[in-house]
Amino acid sequence: MRKLLSKVCSVVLVVSTAFISSDLIAGDAAAGKAKSGACMGCHGAAGKSTIPTYPNLAGQNKMYLVNALKAYKLKQRTGGMAVVMQGLAANLSDTDIANLAEYYSSL
Repeated sequence: MRKLLSKVCSVVLVVSTAFISSDLIAGDAAAGKAKSGACMGCHGAAGKSTIPTYPNLAGQNKMYLVNALKAYKLKQRTGGMAVVMQGLAANLSDTDIANLAEYYSSL
């Protein structure tokens, strides 16, 4: 029952965030750049990874980044390097997430 409830909550979260316009997720790219230090090790200094298994973040859709970071923070994304991302995202505020998304989507 708990697994079912967890899955239902996950679906509700994803569906509800899908209706939020990316313009409503206003972020500060300069603040995102300042916060991106922990991201650079895997995703590259300018959001372009030199490691083939790690995704590029530069130019990525802002809402995708927001949703991905929130899903990692809530431990809803699994597999691959999710454990690492979950640990990093756990310390991010909603403002941090918006700022990082703004920064990487602007590259």
